[in-house]
Amino acid sequence: MSYTPVLPLSGYAGWTLLNRTMKVQTAAFNKSPEILRDEDYFRAKIKSVKMADQLVSDRRLLKVALGAFGLASDIDNKAFIKKILSDGTLTSSALANRLADKRYQQFSAAFGFDLSIPATQVSTFADTIVTAYKSREFESAVGDQDADLRLALNAQRELPTIAAKSSTETTKWLTILGRSPLTTVFQKALGLPSSIGSLNLDQQLGIYQTKAEAVFGNGGISQFKDSTKVDAVIKKFLIRSQADQLISQTSSGSLALTMLQQTRSNMKSH
Repeated sequence: MSYTPVLPLSGYAGWTLLNRTMKVQTAAFNKSPEILRDEDYFRAKIKSVKMADQLVSDRRLLKVALGAFGLASDIDNKAFIKKILSDGTLTSSALANRLADKRYQQFSAAFGFDLSIPATQVSTFADTIVTAYKSREFESAVGDQDADLRLALNAQRELPTIAAKSSTETTKWLTILGRSPLTTVFQKALGLPSSIGSLNLDQQLGIYQTKAEAVFGNGGISQFKDSTKVDAVIKKFLIRSQADQLISQTSSGSLALTMLQQTRSNMKSH
């Protein structure tokens, strides 16, 4: 039986409690029979995989491989995944390099099937992939109960990594905007409307940078190397999201009450 994360609270209060119990909860989750079976199988088999089609043809290996990059939903898209892995990332024409979702680029680069010796032959490879897989699976289990907390966990994991890159601030922002979960967090944290997604990328970039400057005192992404800045984004995201949900529930309740009152009034008049 799989371990179900304990999430008695939602919003920022739930996030605070989850962080306080994270070590205990993830340890329990990682001991779940299914997780242990997946880990053992991957560790035992991955060294024998040297080509993309070998990975794609083994569903159990592919489950862990894709899961480590948040791509579990692609497990049945075998031809697509094989192309992603076979092309690699060394040429500009490679499929992974042409996709807006850079998780595919990370996935292909991590396995390195376009190299003379693929990464699957490196002694630490299994450790890296299994660790990422367990982290993503825990996030998914949290998301089954609370989608906002899953988005928060994703931001907590990914933001510092993006912030620490040597690329320009523009490139870092474009990375954020190319990852839907992170875009959702920033959009809500900065109080931006969902309609911003209909603007061209340059316009979006300018708005996000200006708004981040106003809210955080800095328009760049490099500031999120600081964990307190990451928590500030997550806090604003969760508080705004919960407030929006309460407003929505209140509005729905008011509408239902109005309809009930009208129905009663109509019944009395007849």
